[in-house]
Amino acid sequence: MKLMDLFSFLPLSIQQKLAHIYIDRQLKKKVTINIKGQQHLDSISSPCIFIANHLSNLDGIVLMRLLKKKFDPHFVAGVKLSDDKFTNFFKTLIKTIDIKPNSADLESMKRIINTLKGGESVMIFPEGTRSRTGSLNEAKKGITLIARMSKAPIVPIALMGTEEVVPIDPGNQMSKERFHEGTVDLIIGKPFHLVGKNPGEDRHEYDERALNQIMGQIAKNLRPAYQGVYSDLVSKIESTSAEKEMRND
Repeated sequence: MKLMDLFSFLPLSIQQKLAHIYIDRQLKKKVTINIKGQQHLDSISSPCIFIANHLSNLDGIVLMRLLKKKFDPHFVAGVKLSDDKFTNFFKTLIKTIDIKPNSADLESMKRIINTLKGGESVMIFPEGTRSRTGSLNEAKKGITLIARMSKAPIVPIALMGTEEVVPIDPGNQMSKERFHEGTVDLIIGKPFHLVGKNPGEDRHEYDERALNQIMGQIAKNLRPAYQGVYSDLVSKIESTSAEKEMRND
C-alpha cells in the first residue's frame, strides 16, 4: 500500500496538520525566500486580484504563506487537479475556486467575480498552467474580464526560483515531485487598476491592450530569462518610463 493511501485513513484535519508541518520543515530546511515589495501588501485595505507567473507547484505554497494571514485569498485552480489524489488533497489546504481550462467557464468566472465583489481576494495564475520552459507563456484572456467586471485592484507578483526547488516531474506525475535546496525570489509590484477602453477602440484591441498591461506588470519585475513572450513588452515599458523621466527632468 502506498504512503498516500495509508495517509488517507487519517481524519482530514490530521492529514492537513501533518501536511503543514511537513511543508514548513521543508521550507525552513531547504529554501531561502527573498521578498521585495512587502510595503505594497501593507498598503492594501480592499479585496484584490493577486496575479503571478506560474513555474512550479511550490508557487501556491509560497503564496499561501505570504498572503494567508492578511488576505486568505481563494486560489483559482484547474479542475484537473481534483482528478489526482495527491493534488486534490493539497487543494484542501487552501480555499480554491475550480475552473475548466481552455474553455469559456462562465459559471466559474461569475463565482470569481462575485467573490471579489463580496469582499474576498483571489489569487490567479493568468497563464493557466505551469510553464515548462521557466519563462512566461501567453496569458488566458479571462483575467481581463474578471478585472473589468470586479473593478478590483490588481497586485502583480513575480516568482523566480520555484521551478528549481520543486521541479515539474517529466512524466507530469505531481506525487513524484520533491523539494530541493534553492533560493526563491519573490517581488510584489505596486497595485494597479485595469485600463479603460479608449474612444473608438474595438473589443479585440482593448482586450489585447488590457492583457498586455496585466502581464507587463508581472514581467517587468522578472529577470530577462523569465520574461518569455512578454520580453518585448518589458522593453517598451522601460522605454516609455525612460521617456517620461526625461520629460520630467
